[in-house]
Amino acid sequence: MDTILKFENFGFKYDAQTSPTLYDINFSVKKGEKVLIAGPSGCGKSTLVHCINGLVPFSYKGKITGSLSLFGRETRDMSLFEISKHVGTVLQDSDAQFVGLTVAEDIAFALENDCVGEPELHDRVMDVAKLVNIDEFMGHAPTELSGGQKQRVSLGGVLVDDVELLIFDEPLANLDPATGKQAIELIDELQKKTGVAVIIVEHRVEDVLHRSVDRMILMDKGRIVADATPDELLSTNALIEKGVREPLYLSAMKYAGIEVTPSLRPGSIDTVVIGEAEAGKLRDWYEHAPADRKPAEAEDILDVRHLSFSYDGTRKALNDISIKIKSGEMLAIVGTNGAGKSTFSKVLCGFEHEDDGEIFFEGGDFKGFSIKERADRIGYVMQNPNQMISKIMIFDEVALGLRSRGVSEEDIKTRVEDTLKICGLWPFRNWPVSALSYGQKKRVTIAAIMVLEPKVIILDEPTAGQDYRHYTEIMEFLTELNKRGITVIMITHDMHLMLEYADRAVAFSEGRIIKDADSAAILTDSGIIERASLKETSLYELCKKAGIPDGTDFVRRFIAYEREVVRQ
Repeated sequence: MDTILKFENFGFKYDAQTSPTLYDINFSVKKGEKVLIAGPSGCGKSTLVHCINGLVPFSYKGKITGSLSLFGRETRDMSLFEISKHVGTVLQDSDAQFVGLTVAEDIAFALENDCVGEPELHDRVMDVAKLVNIDEFMGHAPTELSGGQKQRVSLGGVLVDDVELLIFDEPLANLDPATGKQAIELIDELQKKTGVAVIIVEHRVEDVLHRSVDRMILMDKGRIVADATPDELLSTNALIEKGVREPLYLSAMKYAGIEVTPSLRPGSIDTVVIGEAEAGKLRDWYEHAPADRKPAEAEDILDVRHLSFSYDGTRKALNDISIKIKSGEMLAIVGTNGAGKSTFSKVLCGFEHEDDGEIFFEGGDFKGFSIKERADRIGYVMQNPNQMISKIMIFDEVALGLRSRGVSEEDIKTRVEDTLKICGLWPFRNWPVSALSYGQKKRVTIAAIMVLEPKVIILDEPTAGQDYRHYTEIMEFLTELNKRGITVIMITHDMHLMLEYADRAVAFSEGRIIKDADSAAILTDSGIIERASLKETSLYELCKKAGIPDGTDFVRRFIAYEREVVRQ
């Protein structure tokens, strides 16, 4: 295979920083190869991508050392236009990539810039639209589409230029589990059809490995610390040691005392070999693992009765929702994009007013409460941090709610500093918010609500864009709040979060609650998984391979073991 991309002793230092962001980078990508790049936040993944697609040095100035070549040419000797003809990037935030008013216009943008005329332009746009399965939405505005459809439009916009290398920057961050699974399948299908080389940058390693990759590159502190096949890398503890979450089935195998080696083909739940020896260890561990403990009974803090709501007066975004939430509970709300999860939380907080039904908070009718009065009781962290931030400096953003409530500056300083430390933001306390990454901004908005200490906190995708270390820090902090009696409601696409932390989960579909049960029961129910656009946990598949008949109980015991043994 021909080498498309090659790093040799490459380094990069931003002009605004005193130390390099990348050190001694050595790796290459060949035609038709698929590579997964993983690593904790701040390890240099985004900078590496910017070096490949030309944003370094054309948009982000700094000092380059060593060599980076594209088809044998040094990228520093190429124009940004020349690089864009070879490298296409699909951003994490699809909305930031749209330039056309319709899907057709957006896909055609690169061809129009190249002055491609009719009918060639129309034919190429339709060919690409069919390739990414978005041809039925050509007249739609990209912003009207679902998360998965938006990603297909972004992908079409770069594929239309016949690039040889595709980069996906956290493609799963804003997608529900089922749509994320489809996205990985689409990338795999396109790679096989077109022969294009693919680089995927993603925290969710297990989800990417739903389809095979040729190599995994693990980064930490600006360096490549591993470059190996998935079977080789997952046979080590490198992911955990560097703050990247390993696949759940792999954790279960290790808990059972199984020595994970490349010969077991651990790179995917579909390929992993569970022989009689491994099955015996898993069955023995299952029999001796702690049983799941039922949470203690508590008073209802929220009682929602027959709630209905419509944005347009016709289609019900919420349809006869009834649910009781206990004081001190940790609840996950899951389901497909557009199922009503975020709408439900907005009605609870008073941002939208219900058409029918009742809401009671600690036994009192919530109907006459203003948004301010509800905010004193229920804190809400939105999915998109840019929609919440209003101050220039991080400290001031986190302190805003306390200042508006008349808290003394001395108390504000103490409470804000404590919250910044717990949320992993202490090193950035004097930074402007604009200097932060998307994931770091997310932590700022969580901190701004946490510092107010409401009785209930609702978090819309609390861990989106977070690496495993920051994910764990945030979730352990939420767990500590929860232990002190704070009720935590998490709207999430993250099935790991749901399994690890939620006492109970509620699945939404088409504006209705379709199941209210513990996480294990939901993630082993194929009917609910399909209706709510979830994804069956790999633990369930592992127990089937091991001949354990009760997959739901196996998952429950895994959760209990992690909570009582691993995380103590």
